[in-house]
Amino acid sequence: MANKIKKAIITVVGKDAVGILAKTCNYLAGENINILDISQTVVHEYFNMMMIVDYGGSPTPFVELAANLNALGAKMGMEIRCQKSEIFEKMHRV
Repeated sequence: MANKIKKAIITVVGKDAVGILAKTCNYLAGENINILDISQTVVHEYFNMMMIVDYGGSPTPFVELAANLNALGAKMGMEIRCQKSEIFEKMHRV
């Protein structure tokens, strides 16, 4: 039986460097998190990425996933934030 889709929004922001996408995606793959959509840009030397992911297959609790991504970002000199999609949508209503 398939897991229920649980969407989250991941944002990655900081100074561009080699391996940002690879390190982020390797963590997600290791947690069995599926990337549903992804967008990234580099403006001058600044990297910005937004992902919509399905974390329903991960055995790790969401709060721990978000903390681990934040710690990964800190190691890379980036800011990585992870929010459940319903919270993100409520916070960004116009």
